[in-house]
Amino acid sequence: MALFSPPSAPFPSRVSCSYKALAKLALNHPSPFLSCVAPSLSPRPISITTQLLVSSPTPTCRNREAFVVHAAWTRRSKGDKTKKPNRKSWKQRADMYMRPFMLNVFFSKRFVHAKVVHRGTSKVISVASTNSKDLRNTLPSLIDEDACRTVGQLIAERSKDADVFAITFEPKKNERVEGRLWTLLNTIKENGIIFV
Repeated sequence: MALFSPPSAPFPSRVSCSYKALAKLALNHPSPFLSCVAPSLSPRPISITTQLLVSSPTPTCRNREAFVVHAAWTRRSKGDKTKKPNRKSWKQRADMYMRPFMLNVFFSKRFVHAKVVHRGTSKVISVASTNSKDLRNTLPSLIDEDACRTVGQLIAERSKDADVFAITFEPKKNERVEGRLWTLLNTIKENGIIFV
């Protein structure tokens, strides 16, 4: 679709004329797309160029990677890593504030222990353990999957009481999320806590 339709009278694309003729031309054919270049104020003929602007169609996204903004400033360069090996990356520094509440789970041979900690202040938000007095005498086993379900339910209830509805869990290196750990995490999720 053309943004500017040419006038009905024939209008040459390039005209050499004087200033008086230029004023007459502008009155007869008012157009915002006339470009006038006058090098000086001397009464010499000047040239006028009309431009027909056509709206270009929206670009088709053939190469999606061209339209993706890569946040290179969040990564450290190789030279920066060698100069400052102990400096944390942007993600490591910002992660504590973006995901402040972390779940820690510990399985021993005798009991199951879980707690939610605020990463910035190291304050314990909620804690549950099968080694506590109220669970130690009531549960038949302190380390099986039923005990993990009980601990997960208590963690979820106590976290919601402390107005914490979103937590994060990062497994240790070479740790698989299966068995008793999967049961505990799934129970927390079923009781209304979101993992981020």
